[in-house]
Amino acid sequence: MGRLVSILWAWIDAIMATLLAAMIALVFANVVLRYGFSSGIRSSVELSRLGFVWVVMFGAAVALRRGEHLAVTEFSAAFFPRAVPVLQRLCWLVILVAVVMLLWGAARQTLANWHNISPLTGLPTGLMYLPGAIAGALMAAIAIARLIHPVETKTNTIGEGR
Repeated sequence: MGRLVSILWAWIDAIMATLLAAMIALVFANVVLRYGFSSGIRSSVELSRLGFVWVVMFGAAVALRRGEHLAVTEFSAAFFPRAVPVLQRLCWLVILVAVVMLLWGAARQTLANWHNISPLTGLPTGLMYLPGAIAGALMAAIAIARLIHPVETKTNTIGEGR
Protein backbone atom coordinates (compact mmCIF):
# COMPACT_ATOMS: atom_id res chain seq x y z
CA MET A 1 0.00 0.00 0.00
CA GLY A 2 2.84 2.38 0.84
CA ARG A 3 4.39 1.79 -2.58
CA LEU A 4 1.13 2.72 -4.33
CA VAL A 5 0.88 5.90 -2.28
CA SER A 6 4.47 6.81 -3.19
CA ILE A 7 3.72 6.22 -6.87
CA LEU A 8 0.59 8.38 -6.63
CA TRP A 9 2.54 11.29 -5.11
CA ALA A 10 5.32 10.87 -7.69
CA TRP A 11 2.69 11.15 -10.43
CA ILE A 12 1.24 14.26 -8.82
CA ASP A 13 4.72 15.82 -8.71
CA ALA A 14 5.22 14.94 -12.40
CA ILE A 15 1.83 16.41 -13.35
CA MET A 16 2.63 19.63 -11.51
CA ALA A 17 6.04 19.93 -13.21
CA THR A 18 4.52 19.25 -16.64
CA LEU A 19 1.75 21.80 -16.10
CA LEU A 20 4.22 24.41 -14.92
CA ALA A 21 6.48 23.85 -17.94
CA ALA A 22 3.49 24.03 -20.29
CA MET A 23 2.30 27.27 -18.67
CA ILE A 24 5.74 28.84 -19.04
CA ALA A 25 6.01 27.79 -22.69
CA LEU A 26 2.49 28.96 -23.47
CA VAL A 27 2.87 32.38 -21.88
CA PHE A 28 6.33 32.89 -23.42
CA ALA A 29 5.08 31.93 -26.87
CA ASN A 30 2.10 34.22 -26.51
CA VAL A 31 4.30 37.17 -25.48
CA VAL A 32 6.65 36.60 -28.41
CA LEU A 33 3.74 36.31 -30.85
CA ARG A 34 1.96 39.33 -29.43
CA TYR A 35 4.89 41.75 -29.38
CA GLY A 36 6.90 40.29 -32.24
CA PHE A 37 4.21 39.45 -34.76
CA SER A 38 1.09 41.34 -33.59
CA SER A 39 -0.83 38.12 -33.13
CA GLY A 40 -1.21 35.67 -30.29
CA ILE A 41 -2.70 32.46 -29.02
CA ARG A 42 -6.30 33.27 -28.18
CA SER A 43 -6.76 30.59 -25.56
CA SER A 44 -3.38 31.01 -23.84
CA VAL A 45 -4.68 33.14 -20.97
CA GLU A 46 -7.48 30.73 -20.17
CA LEU A 47 -5.26 27.65 -20.44
CA SER A 48 -2.60 29.28 -18.25
CA ARG A 49 -5.21 30.17 -15.64
CA LEU A 50 -6.55 26.62 -15.70
CA GLY A 51 -3.05 25.19 -15.32
CA PHE A 52 -2.32 27.58 -12.48
CA VAL A 53 -5.41 26.44 -10.56
CA TRP A 54 -4.38 22.79 -10.99
CA VAL A 55 -0.80 23.48 -9.86
CA VAL A 56 -1.94 25.47 -6.82
CA MET A 57 -4.46 22.88 -5.66
CA PHE A 58 -2.09 19.93 -6.15
CA GLY A 59 0.69 21.98 -4.54
CA ALA A 60 -1.47 22.57 -1.48
CA ALA A 61 -2.02 18.82 -1.12
CA VAL A 62 1.70 18.09 -1.56
CA ALA A 63 2.65 20.77 0.98
CA LEU A 64 0.14 19.38 3.49
CA ARG A 65 1.52 15.87 3.05
CA ARG A 66 5.11 17.02 3.51
CA GLY A 67 4.25 19.22 6.49
CA GLU A 68 5.45 22.37 4.72
CA HIS A 69 2.46 24.57 5.51
CA LEU A 70 2.92 27.45 7.89
CA ALA A 71 2.52 26.38 11.50
CA VAL A 72 3.15 28.20 14.74
CA THR A 73 3.86 25.59 17.38
CA GLU A 74 6.28 27.36 19.72
CA PHE A 75 3.55 28.60 22.07
CA SER A 76 1.85 25.24 22.52
CA ALA A 77 5.16 23.36 22.79
CA ALA A 78 6.52 25.81 25.38
CA PHE A 79 3.49 26.18 27.63
CA PHE A 80 1.52 22.96 27.06
CA PRO A 81 4.02 20.21 26.16
CA ARG A 82 1.74 17.42 27.38
CA ALA A 83 -1.17 18.77 25.38
CA VAL A 84 0.72 18.94 22.06
CA PRO A 85 -0.48 15.53 20.77
CA VAL A 86 -4.08 16.42 21.60
CA LEU A 87 -3.72 19.87 20.01
CA GLN A 88 -2.18 18.33 16.89
CA ARG A 89 -5.09 15.94 16.54
CA LEU A 90 -7.50 18.81 17.08
CA CYS A 91 -5.76 20.76 14.31
CA TRP A 92 -6.00 17.77 11.97
CA LEU A 93 -9.69 17.50 12.79
CA VAL A 94 -10.20 21.17 11.89
CA ILE A 95 -8.23 20.61 8.67
CA LEU A 96 -10.38 17.59 7.87
CA VAL A 97 -13.59 19.60 8.29
CA ALA A 98 -12.22 22.41 6.09
CA VAL A 99 -11.06 20.13 3.27
CA VAL A 100 -14.31 18.17 3.32
CA MET A 101 -16.11 21.49 2.77
CA LEU A 102 -13.67 22.23 -0.07
CA LEU A 103 -14.30 18.79 -1.56
CA TRP A 104 -18.06 19.14 -1.28
CA GLY A 105 -18.24 22.64 -2.75
CA ALA A 106 -15.75 22.00 -5.54
CA ALA A 107 -17.47 18.75 -6.53
CA ARG A 108 -20.83 20.51 -6.71
CA GLN A 109 -19.36 23.36 -8.80
CA THR A 110 -17.64 20.85 -11.09
CA LEU A 111 -20.91 19.04 -11.76
CA ALA A 112 -22.87 22.28 -12.12
CA ASN A 113 -20.44 23.72 -14.67
CA TRP A 114 -19.40 20.58 -16.55
CA HIS A 115 -21.80 21.18 -19.43
CA ASN A 116 -20.82 24.85 -19.82
CA ILE A 117 -18.25 24.94 -22.60
CA SER A 118 -15.66 27.70 -22.86
CA PRO A 119 -15.87 29.48 -26.21
CA LEU A 120 -12.09 29.95 -26.46
CA THR A 121 -10.79 26.51 -25.55
CA GLY A 122 -13.84 24.28 -26.05
CA LEU A 123 -13.18 22.74 -22.65
CA PRO A 124 -15.81 22.35 -19.92
CA THR A 125 -15.64 25.16 -17.37
CA GLY A 126 -16.05 22.49 -14.70
CA LEU A 127 -12.34 21.76 -15.19
CA MET A 128 -11.64 24.92 -13.22
CA TYR A 129 -13.32 23.41 -10.13
CA LEU A 130 -12.24 19.78 -10.55
CA PRO A 131 -8.77 20.24 -8.99
CA GLY A 132 -10.44 21.56 -5.83
CA ALA A 133 -12.40 18.33 -5.53
CA ILE A 134 -9.35 16.15 -6.22
CA ALA A 135 -7.10 18.12 -3.86
CA GLY A 136 -9.84 18.14 -1.23
CA ALA A 137 -10.05 14.34 -1.40
CA LEU A 138 -6.26 14.02 -1.21
CA MET A 139 -6.04 16.41 1.74
CA ALA A 140 -8.91 14.64 3.51
CA ALA A 141 -7.04 11.34 3.15
CA ILE A 142 -3.91 12.99 4.56
CA ALA A 143 -5.84 14.44 7.51
CA ILE A 144 -7.46 11.09 8.28
CA ALA A 145 -4.07 9.36 8.12
CA ARG A 146 -2.55 11.96 10.45
CA LEU A 147 -5.46 11.63 12.87
CA ILE A 148 -4.95 7.87 13.04
CA HIS A 149 -1.12 7.74 12.88
CA PRO A 150 0.32 11.20 13.60
CA VAL A 151 3.94 10.13 14.00
CA GLU A 152 4.27 7.59 11.18
CA THR A 153 3.07 9.87 8.38
CA LYS A 154 4.65 13.10 9.63
CA THR A 155 7.79 13.18 7.42
CA ASN A 156 7.12 10.34 5.01
CA THR A 157 8.04 12.08 1.76
CA ILE A 158 9.57 10.99 -1.51
CA GLY A 159 13.27 11.68 -1.87
CA GLU A 160 14.02 12.28 1.79
CA GLY A 161 16.04 9.85 3.79
CA ARG A 162 14.14 10.30 7.05
